Amino acid sequence: MWKRHFWQHINTLFSLSKIMSKRTEIVLLVTAVPLVVTIMIQASTFDPTKTIQNSLTNVAAAITYLQNNGKTLTRDNSQQPSSPITQQSSETTNQDQLENIALPSSTRTTNLTTIFKQVENSVVQITAKTSNPNLQIIINGNELGGQSTRLGSGFVYDKQGHILTNNHVIDGASTADVTFVDGNTYRAKVIGKDPSSDIAVLQITDNFSPENLVPLPIVNSSSLQVGQQVIAIGNPFGLSDTMTTGIVSQTGRLLPNPDTGFSTPGAIQTDAPINPGNSGGPLLNMLGQVVGINTAINSATGEFSGIGFAVPSNMIIKEVPTIIQTGAYNHPWLGIAGGAVTPDIAQSAGLPRNGKGVIVGSVQSGSPAEKAGIQGTTQNDFSNAQNLGDIITAIDGHPLKSIDDLINYIDLHKSIGDNVALTLNRHGQIMNLNIVLETRPASLQNATQQETILP
Repeated sequence: MWKRHFWQHINTLFSLSKIMSKRTEIVLLVTAVPLVVTIMIQASTFDPTKTIQNSLTNVAAAITYLQNNGKTLTRDNSQQPSSPITQQSSETTNQDQLENIALPSSTRTTNLTTIFKQVENSVVQITAKTSNPNLQIIINGNELGGQSTRLGSGFVYDKQGHILTNNHVIDGASTADVTFVDGNTYRAKVIGKDPSSDIAVLQITDNFSPENLVPLPIVNSSSLQVGQQVIAIGNPFGLSDTMTTGIVSQTGRLLPNPDTGFSTPGAIQTDAPINPGNSGGPLLNMLGQVVGINTAINSATGEFSGIGFAVPSNMIIKEVPTIIQTGAYNHPWLGIAGGAVTPDIAQSAGLPRNGKGVIVGSVQSGSPAEKAGIQGTTQNDFSNAQNLGDIITAIDGHPLKSIDDLINYIDLHKSIGDNVALTLNRHGQIMNLNIVLETRPASLQNATQQETILP
């Protein structure tokens, strides 16, 4: 009898344990499902274009996506407490899986505050006094030339005291004052410049401590992509130590220089707010590296309207060592003026309607283009009809879509004395010409004024 009761008691306990186990499973399931749903909902708010499936693998991917975009704690930031999301990810996912779906370390960015603290001691305010012919002071009947003060920005290039800025910031001056964020001001002399690219180099002449100079790293700007976030630091309207941010709106822009008649090639277009006083300051990527020098805005009022331009860092890398050594930089020169081929021009030249290339409008006298026999567009005096000039379709095998492509290629990739191979369409006949590039003149006569404002 006691045995039967014993086994009945055992069976009862076993049944209760099964029931308790099932209840535990249900409780755990009810607890886990809302947490997973919560994580999925949070992820979808940051990336509404993606549909996240009901699996822990996709939840882990969503967590990593949020981490790499700075919305939650990243593994590199050990000082902040773990959030519920990061705790859940460590419990339900494999660490190796997170590493595999994380962005490469080279693409991770630093937050804006960190970058600002990292670079602010390297950005300076530049004050230059230049003669102003429009300002005349008369003392005792004698006219004295007036002076105007220009405020701009610049940044430390090396520990020898070289400072980079725009040429138009110091144009007409031989010296300038350089003020650091700590308030210390040093006298600097202009040791070289290139008006065509709007680059100038100063060197501090006062006593300074090289260990206090922190040069900013300059990187290759050819890797910039549209939509990439960038930072501008400078002194807009004299407001020192100012940071603004935006994106790269486009690259490879041709920035006309009204003073020389030539253009700065490869300019970076950005919507980061820059204003008068920002000129000469650095344009930085999200690693705090220089990708350009802020130089101009397009504006009818003289204030920022959403379109700014920067000299690309590739031009800085190519020119500055020569400017420091010789005081100037000479550009390679082909010697033509032209424009893009329109559908009407293409039809007249016997090209497909969407044929691409550069129609030569005119050829500069004494230029390499003239010596090679390149023909420009002419006007027939009797019929008032135009005789189309040569159409350049490629340079060194690189197809051309516009005059911008031609100028950018020559200025960024070629030097004086280099050969270039041009492919031409002359009245339907395909020709190949080899031309030796020569030194570009300082300026062209009758340089046209542009709408671009130099801040």
